[in-house]
Amino acid sequence: MKILAIDSSAVSCSVAISEDEHILASAFVNNGLTHSQTLLPMVERVCLEAGCPVGEIDLFAVTNGPGSFTGVRIGVAALKGMAFAADKPCIGISTLEVIAANVQQEGCIALACMDARRNQVYTATFESGTLKRLSEDEAAAVESMAPRIQAYDKKVYVCGDGAKLAYDILKTKCSNVYLPQEDEIYQNAEMLCILAYRQRDKAVPGSQLVPTYLRMSQAERELKKKGKKQ
Repeated sequence: MKILAIDSSAVSCSVAISEDEHILASAFVNNGLTHSQTLLPMVERVCLEAGCPVGEIDLFAVTNGPGSFTGVRIGVAALKGMAFAADKPCIGISTLEVIAANVQQEGCIALACMDARRNQVYTATFESGTLKRLSEDEAAAVESMAPRIQAYDKKVYVCGDGAKLAYDILKTKCSNVYLPQEDEIYQNAEMLCILAYRQRDKAVPGSQLVPTYLRMSQAERELKKKGKKQ
């Protein structure tokens, strides 16, 4: 099964193609350009490197949130368009799950944290290795997570682009928090390919793929605020 995976849910952007769980080609950029400028050229480049045109892809995968509102929208929209054109199924996987899958330490907890600004993170906890969910995706203040972390009788590795922020706060309250190796901190399309293959039975038509935001965008919050004032 050939899988094309894209992640544009944060500042960086990545694309990968795999044959089952074997990565054929991948690309990663963090150059300050918008994902609308970089994503489709990256897809073309990776397809060329893998020798696999989009029309030969069997399954399309995307991190469908949480994350940057604009980034998630761009990724989901692009993937839906490619899946529709190729008449192939697609799968959306939580960005937090893809982040947690990077943690390789056995018998530990992976605490995925993405910077949600406003003194919050998007977060979820998983058992490392098995990726068994221990909490649902949520937006939360870092301090509020301390009691949960303290209750785990295991090492807790904090990963994601909000990892260092969360670690600096949690380490003063919890003795069992750690940072993983640098290459285990951030989400990437290669890991998304692997998870998509393992969860391929959850694939849906492109029309059913939806983003997950967890909270309103700034524009929506401002609109709601104006509505209350009127």
